Amino acid sequence: MSRLATRLLTSRAFAVVGTLLAAILVAAGAHAAPDPARFNGTVVRVEAEIVPDGQTAQSLGRKRSGSGVILDERTVLTIGYLVLEAEQVSVITPDGRRAPANVAGYDHASGFGLLRTLVPIGGRALELGDSDAVQVRQKVLTLGQGETEATELLVLSRKPFAGSWEYLLERPIFTFPPVDNWSGAALIDQDGKLVGIGSLIVNDAASERRGVPGNLFVPVNLLKPILAELLSQGRRSGPAQPWLGVATEPVRGHLIVERVTRDGPADQAGLAPGDIVVGVAGEAVSDQADFYRRVWKLGPAGVTVPLQVLKGAEVRDVPVRSIDRAQMLHKPRGI
Repeated sequence: MSRLATRLLTSRAFAVVGTLLAAILVAAGAHAAPDPARFNGTVVRVEAEIVPDGQTAQSLGRKRSGSGVILDERTVLTIGYLVLEAEQVSVITPDGRRAPANVAGYDHASGFGLLRTLVPIGGRALELGDSDAVQVRQKVLTLGQGETEATELLVLSRKPFAGSWEYLLERPIFTFPPVDNWSGAALIDQDGKLVGIGSLIVNDAASERRGVPGNLFVPVNLLKPILAELLSQGRRSGPAQPWLGVATEPVRGHLIVERVTRDGPADQAGLAPGDIVVGVAGEAVSDQADFYRRVWKLGPAGVTVPLQVLKGAEVRDVPVRSIDRAQMLHKPRGI
């Protein structure tokens, strides 16, 4: 994630993409977006301090900040990695008031995090919209913390996204142009409703043209079925997905192990950086999305995942006993 966030986008790339955007804007027609200043007071700043020995402290840092969207006077929706393993969380309103908060819920499958402030924070709540209805070439708005006016964006694609951290979204919302205040930012549809939460900046946001930069937003329809569960028990009900603790990178049709979580299932099974995952339960895999789908269909956390791994010149069977990822994380305060 941090590597994607720090890559520089060349002026030549923007020139090409600018031509693409102009064509799309014409095709988008006269569907007007809501007044950009209408949403002031709906987004707050989120600041989190992570436990010193947190499993995510090295990769994501101990001090994190981003945006959150007000759902009611004490509930804030944000992107989960901002508050994962947090020991202290603060919510800062647009007028500068600071309120301590607890991490009320976190969901690894979607990536959402929920905060509950200890006191009402005021502001204005955003109603959840229908993210399934968001279409390619539709105009939307984004608003991040510290901004006084929303920015107009265009939806470029709804293609699947697979992250190296065992994360898969089937229909995220990719937008253009890229904005740099994306973490936890609101994505707002033409009806003025919240349809997504900002997660990443990416270099390949379009479906039909490579190298188009943009942002990835997590659709809020993934939140609706689990919102009550996150608020009442900190996580979704039911068994967790199996987690292996392995980060992979697709390279020319091969799935290469980039790193393994120390003392995690993959580490204990003997996987190492440079290994190549070629199959799951005897079925070939070539990319991350296929890899995750094949692992997750084997059963819930605790299931043994039979991997076929190329180590050097030899393909080996490597059984990995999966776990619930929460077992490797320090429990955030408030859950």
